[in-house]
Amino acid sequence: MTLFRTLFAIDALAAGVFVYFFFEGLNDGTVASENAELWAGTLATLAAILGGGAGLNALGWRRLGIAVLLILAIPATLFGLWVLSMIVLQPRWN
Repeated sequence: MTLFRTLFAIDALAAGVFVYFFFEGLNDGTVASENAELWAGTLATLAAILGGGAGLNALGWRRLGIAVLLILAIPATLFGLWVLSMIVLQPRWN
């Protein structure tokens, strides 16, 4: 149960970041009709992952729900670790 909750929290955090940038893009005009389909597809995929994982867990298929949540949790965790390493290590880019 803790693995499911941890993965769900990671996915919800990643989805929250996407939703934040979506609304910021709406506010400053960078989300426009040219890229609205990309944003809609991305947000629908995030909703499907979160809803699908939670729904499968509610039906008692916890392992399958965890597998669905891992689709987003693995890249989000790896990216978060990369950003953290860039902050801690402060590499020289030249």
